[in-house]
Amino acid sequence: MSFISLGIDADICEALDSRGITSPFPIQEQAIPVALSGTDVIGQAKTGTGKTLGFGLPMLQALGKDPEPGVQALVVVPTRELAVQVASDLELASANRSTQVVAIYGGKAYEGQIEAIKSGAQVVVGTPGRLIDLSKQKLLDLSKIKFMVLDEADEMLDLGFLPDVEKLFSYTPAGRQTMLFSATMPAAILSLARRYQNRPIHIRVSDPEEGKTKADIKQFVYRAHALDKDEVVGRILQAEGRGKTVIFVRTKRHSAKLTEELVDRGFMATPLHGDMNQEARERSMQAFRTGKKDILVATEVAARGIDVDDVTHVINYSVPEDEKAYLHRVGRTGRAGKLGIAVTFVDWEDMVRWVHINRELDMGIPEPVETYSNSEHLYSDLGIAPESKGRLKRKSEEPKANTGKPGGHSGQRHQRSDRDKAKGGDMPHKDVAAASPQRNRNRRRNYKNASTPEA
Repeated sequence: MSFISLGIDADICEALDSRGITSPFPIQEQAIPVALSGTDVIGQAKTGTGKTLGFGLPMLQALGKDPEPGVQALVVVPTRELAVQVASDLELASANRSTQVVAIYGGKAYEGQIEAIKSGAQVVVGTPGRLIDLSKQKLLDLSKIKFMVLDEADEMLDLGFLPDVEKLFSYTPAGRQTMLFSATMPAAILSLARRYQNRPIHIRVSDPEEGKTKADIKQFVYRAHALDKDEVVGRILQAEGRGKTVIFVRTKRHSAKLTEELVDRGFMATPLHGDMNQEARERSMQAFRTGKKDILVATEVAARGIDVDDVTHVINYSVPEDEKAYLHRVGRTGRAGKLGIAVTFVDWEDMVRWVHINRELDMGIPEPVETYSNSEHLYSDLGIAPESKGRLKRKSEEPKANTGKPGGHSGQRHQRSDRDKAKGGDMPHKDVAAASPQRNRNRRRNYKNASTPEA
């Protein structure tokens, strides 16, 4: 089946073809014809199954090839990163049209967003807070909205955005077409649909044999020791076929700390957490999307809405809070029909939480196997070469021809060698230390002071 056979115009299909998007996913096959008829839609499918184009293509087509200036379509999303991603996808699909798409979200200057609205943008993709803010200031007029989409509705509920969403609904006309897309359908979301949708058609896409987790994600759960986790992660990152990887951690500080550790081990890692300003977060995500960095170390809240199709591995450095959070995390891989691998570490104190997740998702792993960085099953499970260690070799550490010159793998070691020579000619370092006891005592004392725990 093709997008044209679903009723999508040729110019949109050509734009999709240019990016290698030629065949629709099941949620798109079912949602697009219904949405094109003007009917309200409730679309339910697991994350990474193509929901954006499921609502985006009918919306763009209904606006026409040369739509009049002014906001006519509103897509509400829970996070800034998802706003950027959805806007990018819609811009791609409308590349052969005059349609203007703008992303509206907090943490970024108002001026550029206001200018885009005033210039006649027809499609607004935004987070609730900034949308309401601009609406109250009379800078964003939602009174002529023809299409309204609530994307990742269950995450809106989890983040406490439902009152804001209801306020946004009140700003729009009653005759709009409303589409609501979500991975799960809690009672609060269904209640929202009943209040603001007009006889919607509920489309639910899932494989009855798939279970509660996606079948195209291979999942491994290990009971790991806290002091050994970094080494285990370093070896997993050298697994065969490992591409872009998202590592979920519990705290902002841990995101920064683990990123620093992985960079020190020779990996291309970048952080994503709430203490970063919006510009830094966008730089981090851009580096990850483009492949400049292939490891994203993220807290769960900061990573909500990450939509990168070519993530091969997800590592849960710690056990998620519940089964919903687990599904959200592992759903970052196995997207767009590709296979993915999810690895979860269970600390001893996290066993109660893991038992709950295992029971709710029917995973059949009540007792994760005890695993260390040298465990044979770790290597065989994930396709890790037997000689791999948790640290990449630097070029300076590789064997070199004997040129008669002193070696060393870091600038710090070279500097130490130069100081040694200045102090004691060619004598070995330990002899220089013996000849300079006062200097060594001061260095030890400084090191001790530097190691004092923070207040």
